[in-house]
Amino acid sequence: MKTWFVTGTDTEIGKTFAACDLVRHLVSSGQRVAVAKPIASGGEHTRDGLRNEDALALMAASNVRASYDLVNPYCFAPPIAPHLAASAVGVEIELQRAARITREVEADWLVVEGAGGWSIPLDEQRMLCDLARAFTTQVLLVVGLRLGCINHALLSARQIRRDGFELVGWVANHVDPDMLAQEGNLETLDRLIDAPRICTLPFAGQPPDMVHGDWLIPCGPSSVKC
Repeated sequence: MKTWFVTGTDTEIGKTFAACDLVRHLVSSGQRVAVAKPIASGGEHTRDGLRNEDALALMAASNVRASYDLVNPYCFAPPIAPHLAASAVGVEIELQRAARITREVEADWLVVEGAGGWSIPLDEQRMLCDLARAFTTQVLLVVGLRLGCINHALLSARQIRRDGFELVGWVANHVDPDMLAQEGNLETLDRLIDAPRICTLPFAGQPPDMVHGDWLIPCGPSSVKC
């Protein structure tokens, strides 16, 4: 099962939009695609318990069925940093529980969405990279195109590699339709990020059940042709 961990340059830059688009692309290419959102802050109380809209969106895009608790084992009500949300309710995030889906589903792909940006803590000792490592060593970076994105993208890409991961590529997501010099920013990012841009996504607002980007998935011994 090929697994990509989807992270972003910041919060609210379209990780879920990008991850769902990737999942729909893979499904439309004939792949069996499972999803995971191991940690989510910002859950709503329902009759079935806490539910996070990002996790539900990923599940709707996937074609490999799994229980909600398997997809999103850690869901916290307040929309705050995961380590603060977990501490507030006295929960310790267990990596083996967070990654249980890797042992209980059969699929061609597993798309895992992180929380916030890359350099966020899980607790006083562990970082998000420790969670990612429980799933894979391959990371996809979503860059929200807005003022400041070059700095955020280069710092994130550098830290991903410092933490021992392979940056398989990056996604340009147009989160600000009024951003100035968009093409110039894209050219700069293409030149300075030592990884391929594998998709460019338009400003969100189109129907959620369609594929929005032209995904160029790198092919190699452990990947599929899409």
